[in-house]
Amino acid sequence: MLTGKIRSDIDRLWEKFWTGGITNPLTVIEQISYLMFARMLDMQEDTAERIAKRSGKDFARLFPATPEGQLLRWKNFKNLSGKELHAHLKQNVFPYFATLGKASDEQDGLGSDGSAIEALGHIGEYMQDADLEIKNESVLVSAIEMVDELPLSQSDVKGDIYEYLLSKLTTAGINGQFRTPRHIIDAMIELIAPQPTDRICDPACGTAGFLARVMEYLNRVHSSSEADGGQWQDEDGNTHYSGDLLEPYREHINKEMFWGFDFDTTMLRVSSMNMALHGVNGANILYQDSLSKSIKENFPQQEEDFFDVILANPPFKGSLDETNTNPDVLGMVKTKKTELLFVAHILRALKLGGRAAVVVPDGVLFGSSKAHKQLRAELLDNNQLEGIISLPSGVFKPYAGVSTAIIIFTKGGKTDNVWFYDLQADGYSLDDKRTPLKGEGSNDLPDAIAQWKKYMAGRLASDAGRPTSDDFSDKTQKAFLVSADDIRANKYDLSINRYKEVVYEEEEYEDPKVILQKLKTLENDILNDLTELENML
Repeated sequence: MLTGKIRSDIDRLWEKFWTGGITNPLTVIEQISYLMFARMLDMQEDTAERIAKRSGKDFARLFPATPEGQLLRWKNFKNLSGKELHAHLKQNVFPYFATLGKASDEQDGLGSDGSAIEALGHIGEYMQDADLEIKNESVLVSAIEMVDELPLSQSDVKGDIYEYLLSKLTTAGINGQFRTPRHIIDAMIELIAPQPTDRICDPACGTAGFLARVMEYLNRVHSSSEADGGQWQDEDGNTHYSGDLLEPYREHINKEMFWGFDFDTTMLRVSSMNMALHGVNGANILYQDSLSKSIKENFPQQEEDFFDVILANPPFKGSLDETNTNPDVLGMVKTKKTELLFVAHILRALKLGGRAAVVVPDGVLFGSSKAHKQLRAELLDNNQLEGIISLPSGVFKPYAGVSTAIIIFTKGGKTDNVWFYDLQADGYSLDDKRTPLKGEGSNDLPDAIAQWKKYMAGRLASDAGRPTSDDFSDKTQKAFLVSADDIRANKYDLSINRYKEVVYEEEEYEDPKVILQKLKTLENDILNDLTELENML
């Protein structure tokens, strides 16, 4: 969590960007990302220099040991005057970013193990076309000053800073991509409960919100107690987690755990930075249209039977050219609709026993086309479709007003029952403003998570032969079970309203003669009042 001062500093800088002529929020985030990147490179070089000084050994420099090379470092250019600073960043520093992705092992900046660039994941690769778009020199100086004050040495605070920047994205992309609300992401992660040994993917990662929040979840779950130094509170009372119990898995987390695919290079830059700022050095953030047939050539290992966990909110709108779509995905569901193709791709990409939580538009649950039914039959008959959480239609406003649901499934096996939850409130108003709400009935998410955990615990108990009283058979409740046979009998319809039972309270009315008598009495009272008024005139 951020302190109030950091929030207000970011808000002031944001306002400066807008008054300085940069009004596209993604451009603002990108420009701040570049500056944070420049400072992080310098911080990394400082660390390497201190280690080398103590050990007496040489190290592979990230910045050439020449006057010009050293002037590329944050600490050496941050105090330049506005005009000089602008020219230096545009002509020297930003072009240097582009060389990082192309650097060979022999070049200054990369040791034999590639450690300098590896520690920043694929960011250098996506900095090829980095450009300084801040024309206003006073805005640039203010941005340098603010970034210089940010506590970038604390990975959890770095992540929160970036999350706060990303929260200012309020428009949907042309292909229907938009930022998933943080509390929805967190709920989906709680439902899936990823482990530090898992391989986790988002096939349409955007800003890498799912992947970054998984890292925060793992830090929270795998930290020692406050007494042992694994947790601490800042001056604002926010709790921070060190993730110290993750140390045995650190290499896996840095190199193998996180995979994100997108075909928007701006998003790849943003998501690469997001992961680095969340303390993941080397996340696999990769340029790839997950539905394209080129994935078979570019990532043959990852496109089938590879991931333990997939979390996604894939694009809802738009259709694809069949000739360019992965034929194996089309073999599962022959359609042009991206929301159906993504679910099919996710099924393929999961390894046997792999788990997924995916946001889908309601049409996926009840659409009557052959492709819709084909996909639902695949989920139900050849895999374990475990849960469906119906979300209220305003959850993704102001980006989209479409009704959606979270589907939870495991690859392989066969479905016996599907757990449904009718989520009617998520803690925010369901209009375009999405203001936080408090009070009873304002947020069903904690109950949905608790009921899901109770259901899963009951399944484990029954599998072990222990009786459980929570059978979720009452379809008038928010959480209930529906048998797979019932769903098949309803043509694989998965919409919650098909199965939820509504209890209507019986209304009792007075006898019509009594009502008429009351009306007559009322009418007489009115006439008497009118007569009395007339006599007064």
